[in-house]
Amino acid sequence: MLLDVVSVGGVADTMWTLSYEMVFYLLVTALFLIRGHDRSGLLSMGFAAGAVVVGLVASGAVLKGGWPAYVSCAVFVVGLAGVLLGRLRTLSACVLGLMAVTLLVLSSRVPWLGTAVLAVMFAGTAIHRWERGTGRLWPVAVTTALVAISPLWAIESGWWWVRADVWITTIGLAGATFAIGMALRGRRLPRVLVWFGLISYSLYLVHHPVLKYFVEISGDLRRAALPVQLGLSVLAVAVIVAASALTYRYVERPMQELGRRVSRRCRHGLQGGGDQRVARQDPGHDRVLGHQERQVPDRVRDHVGQGDPLG
Repeated sequence: MLLDVVSVGGVADTMWTLSYEMVFYLLVTALFLIRGHDRSGLLSMGFAAGAVVVGLVASGAVLKGGWPAYVSCAVFVVGLAGVLLGRLRTLSACVLGLMAVTLLVLSSRVPWLGTAVLAVMFAGTAIHRWERGTGRLWPVAVTTALVAISPLWAIESGWWWVRADVWITTIGLAGATFAIGMALRGRRLPRVLVWFGLISYSLYLVHHPVLKYFVEISGDLRRAALPVQLGLSVLAVAVIVAASALTYRYVERPMQELGRRVSRRCRHGLQGGGDQRVARQDPGHDRVLGHQERQVPDRVRDHVGQGDPLG
């Protein structure tokens, strides 16, 4: 899950984004334990400014070779054990968060991009706090501006995807997509869209390798007749959706349920005699979760009750 931040390729090309998700998760875990999670706006602006600076000074990974992957794997295993077993939980989480940010800046394939991704993620949490009346929106505007300019003078500038027009258009489209989703999140949705939402993570991971295999069989379709292109496109989509549904049903969902069982056992053990801070958590967390669940359409909540994540 940290492949891209140690400059290692994944089985599927789309897996590169999972590395930045994991960095975010590790960092947020540490922030919750040290009570620093409510500074979303400051964190988003900090990472956005960092993306600009890193882009100016770093052309790629500073820590190279295979050793960052092996060392980070060992630290991850030991740190995760400390978090789950409740022994030195806060220290273990902080070590993991510090390791994740260090790899992000010094060992990832495109350091400024990873830093900008973290800025956008924290901007999302800042929007959430603004919605709840516990934060302001202006840090999001500052973050957006900094992320928009972060690649323009970067050492890697010149790649097609970091040209100003492509980059800024991408940010604009991503922001519009997010805004539409936020605006519609409280509405009831057709069952088929809910189902696509449930398999969307599998769809995201599966579609690229399946497309590669499909093209190997079908060949280059750009010179084929239009009916052939349309027919094979429909077939490709059907194959991808079917494969995604299977991986969701037989891989993703069982692993989610296993993770919940392990989490419940660890939490029960900690409350019974481990880190007593777990038993004294702010009850407001439960109210937040309940509030978020009430925002979820009934059909989604039904699936969630069967073991699916809110996501």
